[in-house]
Amino acid sequence: MNGSIEEVAREHRPLHVAIIMDGNGRWAEQRGLPRLAGHERGAEAVRRTVTAACEEGLHALTLYAFSEQNWGRPDIEVGHLMRLLATFLDQERQLLCERDVRVRAIGDRDRLPVSVRAALARTESATAGNRGLQLGLAISYGGREDILQAARALAEAAVRGQLRPADIDEHKLGAALGSRGLPPVDLVIRTSGEQRLSNFLLWESAYAELYFTPCLWPDFDGEALRLAMVAFGRRDRRFGQVRVAG
Repeated sequence: MNGSIEEVAREHRPLHVAIIMDGNGRWAEQRGLPRLAGHERGAEAVRRTVTAACEEGLHALTLYAFSEQNWGRPDIEVGHLMRLLATFLDQERQLLCERDVRVRAIGDRDRLPVSVRAALARTESATAGNRGLQLGLAISYGGREDILQAARALAEAAVRGQLRPADIDEHKLGAALGSRGLPPVDLVIRTSGEQRLSNFLLWESAYAELYFTPCLWPDFDGEALRLAMVAFGRRDRRFGQVRVAG
């Protein structure tokens, strides 16, 4: 490994990391296994990554668990993913509490099965008082859809006379998003070699550093997360400004 996370100064570490967990299906296909097996191994990668995020002292970690567009997948795969998600939440709840992790889901909950909504509610309630890692689960989520619902909420408030259109600014729009209360995303990681955002945290990632790795999600672990954080620490983040020498 070239460099280490210890070499990255604290001020150059990301506060909020977001991960597009891609490659479960390809991982399974490469091994002659059904796609569902890839999703099951992907759940193990989630466990490893959350543990590593806690150890590295991240403030927030948001995982792209299921997109709004994923509803178009075959029913058998969607059903398996939903069952896997509910089981994961119930099985990991105690460990999340022990690690002081607070869980919050973002996305359209109305489309989720009752079992998943109930598991989310139990986990969010059980971890609500935790003050460690803020773990966001983007489920039935789309960045464009989230911005749209925020714009509608602000428009409705303006129609009711609770808000002047002229007073709508970045802060108010950001506060209407599902990710409200979290810092902007510093680092977006996408596994499997694909290089696109796929409608993930579009507003929140406006100035995020992008890190693409060929590693398939089921193989992702703490070392892979640390490699991404080291790469982030070497980036020169200017936020549209120009460095002045001297």
